[in-house]
Amino acid sequence: MTVSSETMKRAVLVGLIGADIQMSKSPALHEREGALQGLDYRYELLDLAERGLPPTALPDLLAEEEARGFAGSNITHPCKQTVIEYLTDLSDDARMLGAVNTVVFKDGRRTGHNTDWYGFYENFRRGLPDVSRRRAVLLGAGGAGVAVAHAAMKLGIERLAIFDQDGTRASKLAEALNSRFSAERAFAITDVGEAMRSADGLIHATPTGMKNHAGLPIEECWLEPHHWVADIVYMPLVTELLALATRLGCRTLPGGGMTVFQAAAAFKLFSGIEPDAERMSSHFTELCKAS
Repeated sequence: MTVSSETMKRAVLVGLIGADIQMSKSPALHEREGALQGLDYRYELLDLAERGLPPTALPDLLAEEEARGFAGSNITHPCKQTVIEYLTDLSDDARMLGAVNTVVFKDGRRTGHNTDWYGFYENFRRGLPDVSRRRAVLLGAGGAGVAVAHAAMKLGIERLAIFDQDGTRASKLAEALNSRFSAERAFAITDVGEAMRSADGLIHATPTGMKNHAGLPIEECWLEPHHWVADIVYMPLVTELLALATRLGCRTLPGGGMTVFQAAAAFKLFSGIEPDAERMSSHFTELCKAS
């Protein structure tokens, strides 16, 4: 009996848990790469907002994924830090950062990983290779901010000023970075405008600028042409912050690249197959142009 190639394809079912994620490019990005790798790859959205659920429903969604045979799940705002208490194991990166964006289900265990920091690192390395890294301001010390701050240290940012609406969270992140990298390179701030005056660049790691969080995360007058601006928001790809920076003549880095490279790392964790990151990047560009 002849078995069709379709029948022989290995099935991989994964998901994304978060709030307001209906516009996510992750399903298309993962599924096309999966198909090109010869997999029956499906990626589902488990949207807290769409289901009318509070963030406290997270453990139920994880249980649902496990029961349905998911290989794993991406995790996004507002669950990157709260998810940790519902996991069995953490990778070294996830444990060090205290934030998880990828969970792998295997042999009855839930292992949390963090591919966000690598996504930002690779995007910055390629997109802003020659900018000054003497001083930078980071907005946001939540799950994404923690990963981005780690990447900033690895990228060689000499002094990182961290602001968060929760000042204690910013201080804790600065302390963790200084302990991890054995240098007094990070510090919490309360006055972003003042910090911007001596900064080379701005890294934005809050939800501001997303579809349901429109607006600017800073005062327009704080940004000057000599600044570079790196955003992690990618829906829309050109946020109000990046549009302002472009008008002023600043070097800019959209968040799409971070999305692509963190997705490529997550794809490998879910499937065990090394994806073609360049192909995924080209596909992401197509998706953004079409939306």
